Amino acid sequence: MTDKERLKIKTKIKEDIATLHHEIEELQEKIKPIAPDCSLGRLTRQEMMQEQQINEHALRETEIRLNKLKFALQKVDKKEYGICEECEEDIPFARLMILPESTHCVVCMNELGL
Repeated sequence: MTDKERLKIKTKIKEDIATLHHEIEELQEKIKPIAPDCSLGRLTRQEMMQEQQINEHALRETEIRLNKLKFALQKVDKKEYGICEECEEDIPFARLMILPESTHCVVCMNELGL
């Protein structure tokens, strides 16, 4: 991987981290407790509770991705970044631009069922 490619990936990681921080703030607002005296009716309250559970799951997934991106940001300048942990082949630059936190190539991910 060239220095220019590393810089592009590093920039992408920083942009993704900023976006995820914003998403986390929004999701935290959406998972606030629902008042028991919600006057919208029983069905609507159930729907709100289901939506809250979906948002809680989305928040957990977003936090996981954020942690992976922070880890990738620490590794991006190291020699082992961009190398598949399984087969030790280079992960394609295009894949890293889409998912900079990738630790496996597509072939190994499919074989491992990740």
